[in-house]
Amino acid sequence: MKSIAISGSARQNVGKRDAKELRYQGQVPAVLYGGKEQTHFSVSAADLKPVLYTPEVVFIDLDINGTKTRAIVQDAQFHPLTDLVNHVDFLELSDDKEVSINIPVKLTGTSPGVKLGGKLVQKLRKLRVKALPNNLPQEIEVPMESLEVGKSVRVDQIKVENAKVLNNGDDTIVSVIMSRALRQAEQEAAKAAQGKGGKK
Repeated sequence: MKSIAISGSARQNVGKRDAKELRYQGQVPAVLYGGKEQTHFSVSAADLKPVLYTPEVVFIDLDINGTKTRAIVQDAQFHPLTDLVNHVDFLELSDDKEVSINIPVKLTGTSPGVKLGGKLVQKLRKLRVKALPNNLPQEIEVPMESLEVGKSVRVDQIKVENAKVLNNGDDTIVSVIMSRALRQAEQEAAKAAQGKGGKK
């Protein structure tokens, strides 16, 4: 799992006025929980960009006034109009404590169904995984080599080493459906075959 170092400053005041002033200064109010006690602090909005605006999951090496903690982003709140970050919740990680987190799905290989003209439909782009921090994968690979037209890959077909996938096992991750062009081509081929049969 990738790691990014972020420095923060402990907050003395946690009211709305203080939070508004922080945002005006380009800082984002944040809270760290999951350890012995909650810590309210602020971080630079610019430092959060590589963490929040990416599909990847990253560990964060937090340094709050000299106190270092490894964490992940558990939640982020955005302004409804400007889409700027309003607040971030960080979850402190412990090597011996499992965490649940959404991990990106990576499709690998080429589907024979797509080669024939089928349409690829990906319904799940992330899977909810529970594992110890050091066992969390960077991504979950879903092989496509055996995916024919009309077939799909379900959650229960995917195994993640040293981790548990929490999604419903019957949920479809990706499928290949009959495209309009392929359906039309098959219909035309069937008509042509019938025409040849009639001539005989």
